[in-house]
Amino acid sequence: MSSNGISVDEAKTLICELCRLFYDQGWVSGTGGGISVKAGDEIVMAPSGVQKERMQPDDMFVLDGKGDIIHTPAAKPPPNRPPKLSECSPLFMAAYELRGAGAVIHSHSMNAVLATMLDPAAPEFVITHVEMIKGIEGHGFYGKCVVPVIENTARECELTDRLRQAIADYPQANAVLVRRHGVYVWGKDWIQAKTQAECYDYLFEAAVKMHGMGLDYRRPPPPIFADAAAAAPANGEANGHSEPAAKKAKTRHAALPAAVVLDIEGTVAPISYVADVMFPYAQQHCRSFLDSTYDADETQADIALIRTEATADVAEGRAGAVAVPEPSAGKAAVVEAVVGWVTAAIAADRKVTALKNLQGHIWRAGFSSGALQAELFRDVPDALVEWRSAGVKTYVYSSGSREAQRLFFGYSKVGDLRPYLCGFFDTTSGPKTAAASYNNIALSLGVDAPADILFATDILAEAQAAAAAGWRAVLVERPGNKPLPAGHGFRVISSMRQLLQ
Repeated sequence: MSSNGISVDEAKTLICELCRLFYDQGWVSGTGGGISVKAGDEIVMAPSGVQKERMQPDDMFVLDGKGDIIHTPAAKPPPNRPPKLSECSPLFMAAYELRGAGAVIHSHSMNAVLATMLDPAAPEFVITHVEMIKGIEGHGFYGKCVVPVIENTARECELTDRLRQAIADYPQANAVLVRRHGVYVWGKDWIQAKTQAECYDYLFEAAVKMHGMGLDYRRPPPPIFADAAAAAPANGEANGHSEPAAKKAKTRHAALPAAVVLDIEGTVAPISYVADVMFPYAQQHCRSFLDSTYDADETQADIALIRTEATADVAEGRAGAVAVPEPSAGKAAVVEAVVGWVTAAIAADRKVTALKNLQGHIWRAGFSSGALQAELFRDVPDALVEWRSAGVKTYVYSSGSREAQRLFFGYSKVGDLRPYLCGFFDTTSGPKTAAASYNNIALSLGVDAPADILFATDILAEAQAAAAAGWRAVLVERPGNKPLPAGHGFRVISSMRQLLQ
């Protein structure tokens, strides 16, 4: 038995079973398509140019981890063809090498072929708001599922360089489409590869059918406003037992805020994710990030801001404060000082723009590479959708930089939630515990009165500052949050679904 729980013999039998199943689905007809499964350090691969639904375990090739053949199946009498390693072999190996795959499936599904032709020049396939997106690792219903599309070549093996580049360019994708040809899908094991292949095929078919209906599968659906849905009379209203639904809806929505402003940490996301995942990631990757991007204008601007902050720290006598040298001191000295300042600032949980800007840029690299995926409380995505449908605009005000906020909501575990947000505010608007900051934000939102804004936070001092600016404020209780003091006088909720009640 191999280290991943499947032996070479089991992998051979499994490939035959899967190929018969996929043949019935039209994925591997006419000898096309293929499957390979990793068994420990060895890779079992279906042969090329054979009837996939009639394959037997003794037809399989076995390769080592480098893709070299270590077992060739015995030839069978005519009309069988001599055994030939799959043309897909180098493409399968790309997924094993670059993604640590445990199985790879190549399908000639008609849905995959047509999906590449919906936009003949598009370098990627995009779909959103379809339930089966949740079957793709790292994706959710509200986010965009993106699959790179590469152009076909005369021979399958000639696709290798294009496929490898696509895998590198799209770290969140678990598949690559080949225009007018088919799709390659992989997973950590054969179960995940099969599941994702089926989910991707469902999404390709959905896109083709939606396109035929004139629906845009690439964008979120328009909001369904609650007032329109409430216009029809409910049971008992037509005979005078209660007021008309439209009137009730109007009364109800008259109390809705014009805008909702949300804190992040402890409000829509667990404190543990920010404290135990994001902050350590920024600290652990600070030095390598500065080393690799040192000459970039953006990084130099980040360093200049930290240098100014460090100078002020020294002047104020902050414990352990050390100045950041000028560029003339050399890269090594500057990077060492910046790393020291960042480490101390994170430990002190400082809410200063100099730290937040650099953290945001480090996080950008982490989110875009797939190393980071934001964790939100389960009630948040549905609440954002409901608020948009009710005509309420939603914003974010957090001590993290605006870029970090966009990344957080753009690369969440349920997908890209940015279409449901109207804007982002950070400490450049002012400290979160100062009423003046909320006055500044209110001017940007353009509301008729400060009371038209509803603010949700887990921090009492922030709620008090918002209230002092005339906003409505609500405190949020979440697992892992600090207990709220008694007698604070604010409404308390434990779910975003309760916010507008």
